[in-house]
Amino acid sequence: MVKINDLNLKNWKEYKDLWTDSLWIIPEREKSHGHIGDYHGNFVPQIPNQLMSRFTRKGDVVLDAFLGSGTTLIECKQLDRNGIGIELLENIASLAKKRIGQESLFNDKEIFLEVLVADSTKKEAKEEAVDILKTHNKQSVQLIILHPPYHDIIKFSKRREDLSNAKSVEDFLRLFGDVVSNFLELLENERHLAVVIGDKYTNSEWVPLGFLVMQETLKRANGDLKLKSILVKNMVNNRAKRNLENLWHYRALVGGFYIFKHEYILLFQKK
Repeated sequence: MVKINDLNLKNWKEYKDLWTDSLWIIPEREKSHGHIGDYHGNFVPQIPNQLMSRFTRKGDVVLDAFLGSGTTLIECKQLDRNGIGIELLENIASLAKKRIGQESLFNDKEIFLEVLVADSTKKEAKEEAVDILKTHNKQSVQLIILHPPYHDIIKFSKRREDLSNAKSVEDFLRLFGDVVSNFLELLENERHLAVVIGDKYTNSEWVPLGFLVMQETLKRANGDLKLKSILVKNMVNNRAKRNLENLWHYRALVGGFYIFKHEYILLFQKK
């Protein structure tokens, strides 16, 4: 069996800061170590922190194919993990590089943190990632984190390749599946892939985007992945709903719907 973390389970009671429940209540976004919550597409740093602490070791390689403003790689820097981040939009990739670089507390660590400007659905992105691995005498990655757009809830650009511009849920799933197919080969056996995703409403109908993505991931894996956990993370202080609780309560009563207060972390393990 592959050793997938640095935990000493003889002292398991010491790991009270590691979450083992499937419901993640996160009252506030981590703001230290260069994390800034001003980019719409970022996610709470506690998610990659928990995943890396449980499912990687120091010196392992983490790949984030939807890097955004750099949250995952900042956590890599804090936890002594190597990181490869891929971001479609050049201006957002530049922002990520700035935020990763400005975290000066950890500059003496012997790790690599690489930001690629590329389309994660294309083989060229995979080839660039492979080149980085070879440069650092690595053959595989030990954790893949995917935090894609939640389809068209937020439009991140006008580019056709941007998953937030997919014309339909089916097109979105196809493009997301292309990312899974592109990088799964790089994941070491017995190691983990995590997808952070939420559902959405369209035309007054709940679209179970999380479960559709789960099905697409398993389909693209062709039996090489097994589902390990479905984690539910509460959405506290959602930017779109901040200070509007009464208004949303009214809208929900009038519209006959329930307000989104959660998103999923889908955890898979490669066989």
